[in-house]
Amino acid sequence: MSDALKDYVNFCQQRAEAALADRLPNAGILPQKLHEAMRYSVLNGGKRMRPMLTYCTGNTLGLSPEILDGPACAVEFIHVYSLIHDDLPAMDDDDLRRGKPTCHVAFDEATAILAGDALQALAFETLAHDASMSADAEARLQMITILAKASGSQGMVGGQAIDLASVGQKITLPELENMHIHKTGALIRASVNLATLAKPDIDPELAKKLDRYAKCIGLSFQVKDDILDEESDTATLGKTQGKDKSNDKPTYPALLGLSGAKAKALELHEQALESLAVFGPEADLLRDLSLYIIQRDH
Repeated sequence: MSDALKDYVNFCQQRAEAALADRLPNAGILPQKLHEAMRYSVLNGGKRMRPMLTYCTGNTLGLSPEILDGPACAVEFIHVYSLIHDDLPAMDDDDLRRGKPTCHVAFDEATAILAGDALQALAFETLAHDASMSADAEARLQMITILAKASGSQGMVGGQAIDLASVGQKITLPELENMHIHKTGALIRASVNLATLAKPDIDPELAKKLDRYAKCIGLSFQVKDDILDEESDTATLGKTQGKDKSNDKPTYPALLGLSGAKAKALELHEQALESLAVFGPEADLLRDLSLYIIQRDH
């Protein structure tokens, strides 16, 4: 990670952490247990990759981080809701997330389900009413539509359904990519697109280039996750290592081998850089972020 990106990552993580804490219901407000579970799950560490992408895209477009706090929080609320539900016994049945007990273990299954539901609702409430956003009503509606599509049956939730149906099955590389374009990639693309929607006068061609960049890094992020599931350890990952393999889930290393998966991640990184060719130094943080995604250790 370059020094510039390291500084920016720290800035984004600190900013996102404060913004998320400010927008979550206070744990002392009824229903207290539900609000405690929401805060526990959201403020439980994490890379904040999706808020970082929103801030970083905005930085490339010359937008101030203040007007991006709402969109950055909205996309992270959706992400955390998905993690809570993915960890449930009916889904991936995991006991560890970000190095700590998962929500249903720390609280109970019913509270975990409700905490995920409430975070999903809070994401859209944030886009509709957050006072820090400069977006007008039309732009807010577009943001809500983008995030809803990225989250629903044609996006993240649909990808999770395909994932669950693929356990123990032999699928092709295009089928695996389609699954992850939905499951992981859709929300990463939304993170970038929410920032472009915050700039009302953006050139549509530039927005398309940024969307293409987001599609590439969305896939490379998942490829790297699959590699880490093979090569890393539970302490470093903060979640159970080898879980996908033990559950007989289709992964990039399973289809391509480890060396093939690493080559695929590099290819996607190069495609992401090609998408940014129309930008100058203002997009260097996005370029560095793409490289970080395929070089990270957790």
